[in-house]
Amino acid sequence: MQFFFIVLFLLGCSGNAAAGELSQHLANFPQWNKLTSVQPASGDLVYPEWMAGTWKVTSTLIDLAAPLAPDIITPGFESNRQQLNQPVSFIVRFIKEKPPVTNSLQFIPKIENQTPILVADRAFNSLNLARAYLGDETVLSVKVDPESPNRQITFLRQERQLVSIVTARTTESPADDKFITSEVFQQLFKGGSRPYLNSVESTTAYHKLPTNNPTIEADQVTAVYLSPQDPDYFQAGSRPVALYRYRLEFHPG
Repeated sequence: MQFFFIVLFLLGCSGNAAAGELSQHLANFPQWNKLTSVQPASGDLVYPEWMAGTWKVTSTLIDLAAPLAPDIITPGFESNRQQLNQPVSFIVRFIKEKPPVTNSLQFIPKIENQTPILVADRAFNSLNLARAYLGDETVLSVKVDPESPNRQITFLRQERQLVSIVTARTTESPADDKFITSEVFQQLFKGGSRPYLNSVESTTAYHKLPTNNPTIEADQVTAVYLSPQDPDYFQAGSRPVALYRYRLEFHPG
């Protein structure tokens, strides 16, 4: 089932990667291991100013790998081969928000007039992304936790739910026109014969182009890791059990 690997990569900055680490990480595809430089996710993911606005994104799965096959293969991996080189389009937007006040000490005055930051419109983007892959009738709604931009629930037909929680992230800005981010999150699918839990890492390199058609391109790799509850967890170790590589093109919306 496809929702086990869909990366809601626009969920919505904690920590910075060592220079070039994320770039090298992408270059190593499909020879991947878990990143060690990610930091616990706190607050929202802040994007560069040149990503502001509404965009039509075309996402194309250009490669996939199961590094531990045939011993370990995740549900839906083989059927996802049908998506190879099949472009999928959807609308996303990035908006300005004031960062939340994080002072927990009551005697410290709150900071007013904070500079707005650019973040993803998480519910809007995730709903459009999920419906583009799964269909309007399958995906009912997306709800973001009002207390945390890093937690959201996708509501599906037949009382099924996909719970996604960003647990860690890191970023890298190798140039003014390039931005790389890696997020690690837990996915829990509820509503099937039994709950399905895994860990997903999404690493995306955005590049602002000198043209408007497209304006931005991105290289994205999704890595699926087993959860500690999986009986094959220790056999897999720090290696992913599935990898998906996408080419993303952003056109002005």
